[in-house]
Amino acid sequence: MNNRYGTLTSWVYNLDKPAGRSFGDIEFYQERLRDCRGPILEPAVGNGRMLIPLLEAGLAVEGFDASEEMLVYCRDACRARGLEPKITRQTFEGFSYETRFEAIFIPLGSFQLITDLASAKIVLRRFHDHLLPGGRLMIDLDPIGGFFSADSVRSWTTPEGDLLTLTGTRVETDFVAQTTVSHLRYEHWRDTKLIDSELELFSLRWWGVNEFVLSLTEAGFDEIVVSGNYQYGRFPRKDDDSISFEARRPM
Repeated sequence: MNNRYGTLTSWVYNLDKPAGRSFGDIEFYQERLRDCRGPILEPAVGNGRMLIPLLEAGLAVEGFDASEEMLVYCRDACRARGLEPKITRQTFEGFSYETRFEAIFIPLGSFQLITDLASAKIVLRRFHDHLLPGGRLMIDLDPIGGFFSADSVRSWTTPEGDLLTLTGTRVETDFVAQTTVSHLRYEHWRDTKLIDSELELFSLRWWGVNEFVLSLTEAGFDEIVVSGNYQYGRFPRKDDDSISFEARRPM
């Protein structure tokens, strides 16, 4: 159940973050990637929220995701727009391509789904090895303040009028490993009756800015630029909602 993105989870994600919805990141990555002439990889591509507008902008983006349910939404959204992307079911730890990429990017904190520090460092090295010389790795992380977030309740209404609810409850906080585990309970309601429910364990690792810079350097990257709130080159501030890292594989 851990970070699985099952049926209800993926449905809620697709309602909340449909293809093309931007948090400032789509415009940011369109600008950062606009000069790329070679292939680009998006790990954890999800429902195509970011992939689709980049494809429509003419960029050669492909991706992978561990959740088949999320990939179904991605394929359907691409088909509706006449797009035929290269997307596959793979994991961070096991992905493999014969192609080497001009850029690899991971928006919206998805890299934090890798909760083991040693595994995360291995994945960074795998990204390095899948880049062309001079290729760039771009990763967004949530500020570490989210480590202390409270429980939450949210809801969505489907086009058919059904109600989807999400109740998040923090069940574990490890201050040493910098990880959190929450129980996410998804429920599908119709006419006041519960139709379906799904429990997912949602685990994240939280990074300090300097810690992540050091890990990128250890993985072989250089020319590291850290940006706050999608303002390239502006170092993060304490109230920023997002932190972006860009690093280059040496020539």
